[in-house]
Amino acid sequence: MYLHEVQIRVRYADTDQMGYVYYGNYAAYYEVARVEAFRALGYAYKQLEADGIMMPVLELKTKYHQPARYDDLLTIKVSIPEYPRVRIRYEYEIFNESNELLNTGETTLVFISKETGKPTRIPAVMLDLLEPHY
Repeated sequence: MYLHEVQIRVRYADTDQMGYVYYGNYAAYYEVARVEAFRALGYAYKQLEADGIMMPVLELKTKYHQPARYDDLLTIKVSIPEYPRVRIRYEYEIFNESNELLNTGETTLVFISKETGKPTRIPAVMLDLLEPHY
């Protein structure tokens, strides 16, 4: 299983009138974690797109355990629990500085050929980078 961590500081603009992180922003936090996880492996999303592959989100699940607040330093743990093929599933855990679990989530993305718009297999370069983790 591949695991990566990234930290994000909650901006004032991320919060709602109650001072909590607005619920829709968690999907953006997941995206940051996904992008940085592949950058850490050595294959950035930007390169993936340049290689003709897009990755739309097929499914998003999230559970709010406790609110995150303005100026919290969040740690987002992202994992890829199973070897990807045409789809790739990510799991997320978000913690505050006190190591309290705030949010858990999951996304499933699909590899799509930019040229045809049809599903395609995960690029070989990504498989090579992920293989040592499985």
